[in-house]
Amino acid sequence: MSRRTPAAWLPPSLLALATVAVLAVVPRSQPVEDPGGADRSVRAGRAEQARPDPGPPAARPAGKARPDARDVVLAVHGGAGAALSRETTSPQREKAYRDGLATALRAGQRVLDRGGSSVDAVEAAVKRLEDDPLFNAGKGAVFNADAEHELDASVMRGSDLAAGAVAGVRSLRNPVEGARLVMEKSKHVLLAGEGADDFGARGGLATVTQDYYWTQSRWDALMRAKEAERGSKTAARSPEALADRQSQGTVGAVAVDGRGDVAAATSTGGMTNKLPGRIGDSPLIGAGTYAKNSTLAVSATGAGEVFIRGAATSTISDLMEFKGLGVAPAAYDVVVERLPRLGGQGGVIALTRDGVFDAPHSSPGMLHGYLTDEGDVVTKIFPDESPANT
Repeated sequence: MSRRTPAAWLPPSLLALATVAVLAVVPRSQPVEDPGGADRSVRAGRAEQARPDPGPPAARPAGKARPDARDVVLAVHGGAGAALSRETTSPQREKAYRDGLATALRAGQRVLDRGGSSVDAVEAAVKRLEDDPLFNAGKGAVFNADAEHELDASVMRGSDLAAGAVAGVRSLRNPVEGARLVMEKSKHVLLAGEGADDFGARGGLATVTQDYYWTQSRWDALMRAKEAERGSKTAARSPEALADRQSQGTVGAVAVDGRGDVAAATSTGGMTNKLPGRIGDSPLIGAGTYAKNSTLAVSATGAGEVFIRGAATSTISDLMEFKGLGVAPAAYDVVVERLPRLGGQGGVIALTRDGVFDAPHSSPGMLHGYLTDEGDVVTKIFPDESPANT
């Protein structure tokens, strides 16, 4: 796949938008051979702290039809929700979130730089996020109503629409590995519960006991949810409660490799205080994850029930394929126009095989970041870095 010189062809409007982005740039090291034939540079070292956004939130217009970035090869998200506040987020916590996103991007970059596939890259990125207790996946998964952990994940390959998923797993250390195993080593798309755990274990995946997933912050969130449930049964069942802050740390990744193949993956611990057995959108192909070379790779985060009812990710692809929309207007149509009318908020990261990237969200914030073909890392964790689309 050809790579274009960044910024040289961009119109002034996109160059203006680029000044608003918060870049964490790492200097180049030695070049390696690009699988597409061109020289490619490996970036090494520690990403710089992102700087405050110099532009006003209005710099991202409502109803925009322009993508967030171009020449992107990999993107990740760490969940949509109420967003972090500059005023209340300590420098240490800001660094932890930015490092978490950047580490995942670097893991995927290493795969792409050695000629690996987009599936390899999204799996590597999501595994890093699953191992980070800041996010609601893997190690940091939330508790269900029985104070247990049930995890979901999915992966999809855009070249042939192959897909795999696991739901309600209780012992796989990295559920995204289970999803890929289902895709590549079974005739099925989705395995759930004990069958999924057993399939992963027989396939040689690392397993853990339930206490591995435990974190104090998730336990405290469960206690708050139980207290709120006792105080107001109605409030606990509202759409706002379903999309509580602790359920918004769902993680995902999208990538395009040197052959022009796209892939997407999503992983989550679900929703705090959910009923045992509840399955959200993350393991459902066409709801939380979708990838198709002719359209895009997309991973979702937000109010899962709404993303299921709205067939969110496949609808974005369909709008591109059958209506001829670009990735930005198609994603905006679904995330900002359609889903809120169903009663929930959220966002997506969406990437085409040409490197066009967009990350619309109707929620106040969405933790996400992306990697450009030149090796630059961008992380966005505050609302003024990525204002909600309205």
